[in-house]
Amino acid sequence: MKLNELSDNPGARKTRLRVGRGIGSGKGKTAGRGVKGQKSRSGVAIKGFEGGQMPIHMRLPKRGFNKPNRLKFAEINVGRLQAAVDAGKLDAKVTVTAELLVEVGLIRRVLDGVRVLGQGEIKTGLTLDVAGASKCAVEAIEKAGGKVNIKSSKPAPAKEPAADA
Repeated sequence: MKLNELSDNPGARKTRLRVGRGIGSGKGKTAGRGVKGQKSRSGVAIKGFEGGQMPIHMRLPKRGFNKPNRLKFAEINVGRLQAAVDAGKLDAKVTVTAELLVEVGLIRRVLDGVRVLGQGEIKTGLTLDVAGASKCAVEAIEKAGGKVNIKSSKPAPAKEPAADA
């Protein structure tokens, strides 16, 4: 067998249909778009249009709510923390902060703070300084002899002085 004898299996590559290339092609002239009308022209965008009837996406009720100023936390499980201690990336004597977790490579970025979740097992007593932790994560860390300090992820808004009347 030579390189010039290599070929695909028959039917493996289907050639695309080139429309608008002459009457003899079978898809020439109107190119399968029919005759006249808005949909025969270019630049048509009437996908959700139902002929003036109220479209389905407007007939259905709205659901849910997206809080515009919601906090986005970087999440990490206690099992990943234990794996990092076992691998020698984290020292059990040092307080674990968000910046340390980024430096070690356990999380990519801090976002609005770090939240510890309780999946996995932890045997090492770590001191964590994070923005949040689930109840089972706090229980697991304290059971292992560690401590969780939950600090506010955003500074509290300054109170305006009360106006004397």
